[in-house]
Amino acid sequence: MCRAVTRGVRAVVSVRRAARGRPGGFYPAVAVRGFRRYSTYRVATAAGIFTNTVFGLIISYSYVALWDQRPHLGGYTESQALTYVWAGQALLVVMALMGGGFEEELMERIRSGDIAVDLYRPADLQGWWLAADLGRAGFHLLGRGIVLIPVGALLFELALPTDPLTWAAFLVSVVLGTVVSFGVRYLVALSAFWLLDGTGVSQGALLAGVFFSGMTLPLTVFPGWLGTMARALPWAAMLQVPADVLLGEHQGGGLLLALAFQAGWAVALLAAGRALQAVATRRVVVQGG
Repeated sequence: MCRAVTRGVRAVVSVRRAARGRPGGFYPAVAVRGFRRYSTYRVATAAGIFTNTVFGLIISYSYVALWDQRPHLGGYTESQALTYVWAGQALLVVMALMGGGFEEELMERIRSGDIAVDLYRPADLQGWWLAADLGRAGFHLLGRGIVLIPVGALLFELALPTDPLTWAAFLVSVVLGTVVSFGVRYLVALSAFWLLDGTGVSQGALLAGVFFSGMTLPLTVFPGWLGTMARALPWAAMLQVPADVLLGEHQGGGLLLALAFQAGWAVALLAAGRALQAVATRRVVVQGG
């Protein structure tokens, strides 16, 4: 255990040394390391772009058939609906809606007892994982996300904005959505402190995320109370809100309210994660070790 703790402290010290030459300090250096970690998987990135393109085509043609029968469904034109599809494919991995984030690694560290090493590190546990996850999301946004929207624009007539301010607001919305996504997944990962296996909770959160984020269909299509509830849940902040910002559905005060909705959920989920972390680390149970 002492050797493991020593290695953990040395890892933090190495990051701190790297951070000395970077503006912003320690946590930006952790984010840069997260970015570099995922940038090494070049073949997987190319395969992911291909897979997202195939699913984008399948969903796009399904939407074309649906919007031919129901024009302006959900308040979108056909071009807006197709833009929504490709924005969703671009953000799918960024928001880790289908998994692939830090949560599996953190749950395994809790199950094996390696979390004790993390708790000995002279770094905040939640801050460390948040910074690393932002680095992961940043790579996927640049490595996959910005490629898929132009691909969609080559194949279909998309309703992309021409105002640079709209793109800037979209980027802000994506960052806030990523923090919300982290907040949900951090709570899911911490459930492993009480469960032998957090796979069930993780799968449940994944299914809820795919449905309530708007990945299956835009939440504006959901009828009555279901639509109202879905648009109020945190998963809406991960896809529906950024996509609507890109489409120009939020302007002026409406845009500020949309971003405030995301920021509110981000703060609430981070606070909940902090509180649950405090409860969990008061009695660390090493399972199987």
